Amino acid sequence: MPTCDGIREEYIRCLLRSECVFIKRHSAEECIKNRDLEHLVPEHCQMLRKSLFECKRGLLDMRKRMRGVPNSGLGNKDRIEKDSSRWNE
Repeated sequence: MPTCDGIREEYIRCLLRSECVFIKRHSAEECIKNRDLEHLVPEHCQMLRKSLFECKRGLLDMRKRMRGVPNSGLGNKDRIEKDSSRWNE
């Protein structure tokens, strides 16, 4: 079953390296929930947060379950190798 672990780990690393947590010494939870601290979190981290949300939402969508969840942490290279090995048998 696909998971969102890859995006989650990348988001956590990004958040921990952000100015809000690393320099200003706020907790990660404060940086996520407080709108006043939002400007201290880089846009890349905010995009990762949206991707994580979409990934989790996709896990519940039955149409996407059959096709696989895009951006679930499984790279295209791994997906291509698995598909091509099926045809080499």
